This record gives sequence, C-alpha cells and structure tokens, in this order.
Amino acid sequence: MKLKFPLIAAFVAILSLTACGGGGGDSGADVVNPNNPATLVKTDNALGTGAEATAGKHVAVSYILWLYSASAADHKGTRLENGSFSFDLGAPGVIDGFQQGVTGMKVGGKRTVEVPSNLAYGARGGNGIPPNNGLVFEISLTCAGTSAQCKLP
Repeated sequence: MKLKFPLIAAFVAILSLTACGGGGGDSGADVVNPNNPATLVKTDNALGTGAEATAGKHVAVSYILWLYSASAADHKGTRLENGSFSFDLGAPGVIDGFQQGVTGMKVGGKRTVEVPSNLAYGARGGNGIPPNNGLVFEISLTCAGTSAQCKLP
C-alpha cells in the first residue's frame, strides 16, 4: 500500500506535463508583421454600373499604391506610385492580390484593396517594397471588355 501515493503522484506529474504541450521554443510559429494584413480586404468606395471585371476579360484601371501600415488610420503608409494600365484578368504578370481586388468590380467602380504580402511580393520584396510588407491600392475600373475596347490613351 505504500506505493499507492508515489504512483498517483507520478501519474499526475506526467499528465500535467503532457497537458502543457511539452514546453520548448516557438521556432515554428509565424512571425506577425504589423505591416502586413492577415487577409485580402476589398472595400467598395463607389459601385460601378458598367461591365463586370471577370477572368478572361481585358481590363483597364487607374490606381494609387501605398505600403500597408497598421499604425495608419486607413492603413495607408508611404505612398509609392500611381498610374494606369490594362491587362488580361487572370493572366500572369500582375500580382495575385491586385487581380483578386479587381475581380468583380464594375466599370466606374472604385475600390480600396489591402493586399497581404503573400499575394504581392512576399518574402523577397521588390520594386521599392520591403520583404513581407502588405500593400494598399485604390483602384478605379475604367474598362472591362476586349483589348480593342480597353486601350489606354
């Protein structure tokens, strides 16, 4: 009967160690970057009434690009550029987050899109964008149709 208490104590000790996950470092966990949104966020500022931007259509857009900043009220950090261009929606050559942000817009619409780094330039960064930094775009859709219809001036 003398072994009963030490046996119970050993069992409780083992059980409590397994419940805490075994300790150790957190080396496998993702580092949270405050300048990177967790997911793609699309906010319509003005709904368009024209043709819809869908995969396979040629679209023309105007945009303003900022680095994402968690500390800014609107998440718009440093302004990087603005411009206009056209492209085939769904074709390679334009970052995935931008393409996903444009998809579903209607001509005449304006949208703010917060793009996480994994849908932009990722860990490598590039074009003035630091590694693992998200982006914020303000996008205006000016055309959705064929390349002949969506020529830029």
